[in-house]
Amino acid sequence: MNRLILASNNAGKLREFRDLLGDLPVALVTAGEAGIQAFPPETGATFAANARAKARYVTSMTGQPALADDSGLVVDALDGAPGVWSARFGGPGLTDRDRYLLLLTQQGAMPQATRTARFIAALALSLPDGRMIEAEGRLEGAIAHTPCGAFGFGYDPIFLVAGTARTLAEMRDEEKNAISHRACALAAIRPQLMAALSVGER
Repeated sequence: MNRLILASNNAGKLREFRDLLGDLPVALVTAGEAGIQAFPPETGATFAANARAKARYVTSMTGQPALADDSGLVVDALDGAPGVWSARFGGPGLTDRDRYLLLLTQQGAMPQATRTARFIAALALSLPDGRMIEAEGRLEGAIAHTPCGAFGFGYDPIFLVAGTARTLAEMRDEEKNAISHRACALAAIRPQLMAALSVGER
């Protein structure tokens, strides 16, 4: 069975990847299982640049196909912040809860109509022959005034999904995985991924 290394050690992302790719006849291996516990610093100015760098690094270290994701929250009223800094927003040592509470503080009491935001996910599939296959997915929404929900991770408790009155953290995995930015990006890259790994649908 072909191996695909998921270039992440983020437990939430790995769970999503396994759910979204679990129907493919591919052995999904985490970066940690492949012996990679840390990645070089993320210095890219875009999600796509960071995803490419992570995927290329894992392939160079293992000689195996690697799928990397770089994703985050883009808030219009904060000029696109936290953006590529989403996982490091506010500095080191903060928890997910610390970061989304900080973001709520910065957003202040702005009316709901001005709290538009989106999640963006950039995916990069690095192959041992040097090819790089990329895709991007987006999920539109807005920033809630208060956190709500017990599911998901990261900024999910404060992200109201467009067209609903619910945050991502109020949606169970199967519902989130049907609409998420990561799911959209994976759907876009899936045919090329399957062709590159020479696999078919189960």
